[in-house]
Amino acid sequence: MTGVDQRVLLAPDDGSVGPLLRVADDRLGPGGGYGRHEHRAVDVVAVVVSGSLQHRWGDGAQLRAGDVAVLRAGAGLDHDEVAGEDGARVLQCYLRATGTDGPPAHEVHPRPDGWVELGRPDARLWLATLSEGERAEVPEGLQLVVSATDTQVTHGTGGAFTAEEKLTVLVWQLDVARPAWARD
Repeated sequence: MTGVDQRVLLAPDDGSVGPLLRVADDRLGPGGGYGRHEHRAVDVVAVVVSGSLQHRWGDGAQLRAGDVAVLRAGAGLDHDEVAGEDGARVLQCYLRATGTDGPPAHEVHPRPDGWVELGRPDARLWLATLSEGERAEVPEGLQLVVSATDTQVTHGTGGAFTAEEKLTVLVWQLDVARPAWARD
């Protein structure tokens, strides 16, 4: 596999998940990439579940398993992301931008454990990587539980969580007030 094997997990077109527009579980083979493409007026939060990924824009950034990258496209940018020699598995989470006319920006959060600062009032992300048998107190919200083969999406009530296998757990807390464009 050299291209992208993409599994769209969530893509509401009615504003029902607030600023969260789409979540995809992408798998890239060694050296595989998305191809040069444009983003505009969107924030993309990429969680590298396994492997590594080279972000090719500006000064670039090397991402490894467990890293979270936040790309603010602003008025627009062209970029590519290319997997390392072991390939990559990436959860790509697209959010409606809070600002659409500013310059693009990219930041990497190396292997966060807990809350990831996104710099926006309408979305928070919590993340943990758990080994088999490890336990964590998971917050309430839209929960993505990522195993080696699958990703489950549910609305979790929060509380104690014990991993039955190695897992990555993401929780989105979102302001789900329907945006003006989705009303009527």
